[in-house]
Amino acid sequence: MNLPNLLLGFVISTLYGALFHFWKGGSIYRLVLLLVLSWLGFWVGHFAGVFLNLSFWTVGILNTGMATLGSAVFLFVGSWLSLIDIQRK
Repeated sequence: MNLPNLLLGFVISTLYGALFHFWKGGSIYRLVLLLVLSWLGFWVGHFAGVFLNLSFWTVGILNTGMATLGSAVFLFVGSWLSLIDIQRK
């Protein structure tokens, strides 16, 4: 993995997180949470695709299709889990 692919992945995953935040809304802390989730999901999806030999929509050696799926899963699940309200007695 070279520097241009890392930067492209970082830009794409940041865009996914920012667009998800624009769609769902929230505070600046929620934006940071969504960006981190998007970054993690993007790279987990990319490397899962590499290890499982599943690839579609590749850009160079960056497995953008699987990375997009990973980012989407992390964003939706993380957003859903962040809405849980814990009530203390």
